[in-house]
Amino acid sequence: MKHQSHPDIIKRLKRAEGHLRTTISMIEGGRPCVELAQQLHAIERAIASAKRELIHDHIDHCLDEAVGSNGKPARAALGEFKLLSKYL
Repeated sequence: MKHQSHPDIIKRLKRAEGHLRTTISMIEGGRPCVELAQQLHAIERAIASAKRELIHDHIDHCLDEAVGSNGKPARAALGEFKLLSKYL
């Protein structure tokens, strides 16, 4: 299911992908470890931010709808939330 936030998440991940390629080139070029660690930290944060946005968007839209309904969909939504929470 595509959400409104997915295009923004894709942009973030493509930007992180570009930074990762640059960092690989930096490693191959023998750049200082401090610079490499800085770049890797920035990549980690960008990916974590994209993941967090994806999970929050899913909770806001998919799980919220399911919880608003009665019966089995709400229980299924709770199970899905439990699965998602391990990635937070």
